[in-house]
Amino acid sequence: MDAPDPTDSDPTDSAPAAPFLPDVDAYLARIGARRPVRADAAALRELHVRHLLSVPFENLSIHLGEDIVLDEKALVDKVVGDRRGGFCYEINTTFAVLLRALGYRVSLLQARVVDPEGRLGIPYDHMALLVETADEERWLADVGFGDHSHYPLALDGRGDQEDPGGRFRVQELADGDLEVLRDGKPQYRLEVRPRGLADFTAGAWYHRTSPDSHFPRSLICSLLTEEGRITLSGRKLITRTHGERVERVLDGDEEVRGAYRELFGIVLDELPVVAHDAVERNR
Repeated sequence: MDAPDPTDSDPTDSAPAAPFLPDVDAYLARIGARRPVRADAAALRELHVRHLLSVPFENLSIHLGEDIVLDEKALVDKVVGDRRGGFCYEINTTFAVLLRALGYRVSLLQARVVDPEGRLGIPYDHMALLVETADEERWLADVGFGDHSHYPLALDGRGDQEDPGGRFRVQELADGDLEVLRDGKPQYRLEVRPRGLADFTAGAWYHRTSPDSHFPRSLICSLLTEEGRITLSGRKLITRTHGERVERVLDGDEEVRGAYRELFGIVLDELPVVAHDAVERNR
């Protein structure tokens, strides 16, 4: 497959002519949420945390040989119809579709993740959402970053924002970009210019195929819980409960398949095989 050329996408032309309208009731049932009376901040907070508690952050498609198509209908079908999850481009897109259908104004924002050494990832490394409420408040919503804030962050707030996931801060940089910090450590650098879904094609291709991306080199399926978080990394099950971490290696394919089904609601006919390992074995 040839790499997509990011210059082929004009941000001013990349939005669809007509918005895709999902089955809102089915989507709300998927995340266990009620239809909000009003598109306000309180409802956004509830939708955000319900999404994190219901839709796993996972990269299984890469290792199952499934294509990842940045198309709103296809992604909603995956998350709602197939009861799957995804990574940032997928589940932040579907969340944006739901929020728009409920009356919020939503823009897609591109971000570059900051690694532990302080290095920035590629452009379009990550997708986050600017959500505007009926009261014209602006919030940073992100249900596709894995372990992050449980609730949206005030985009225009510059002080510390306390969240069950940590102490967050959104700070403005000299060039006008924003940096999102968690417990004092930069998480990603955010551009405030709205983008279209097609603009993220090159980033999604990179994270599906590049050996420099961690996604083709490892399996991840992770979900926020009321008590903490559960994560299945290959055959290793990691459970965090009220700050306590327990690791256990699952025994055999049936136990792994059962963990996907019982813990994440994902029914698999076959188990994913790490794409990078499969390529190495076939050389």
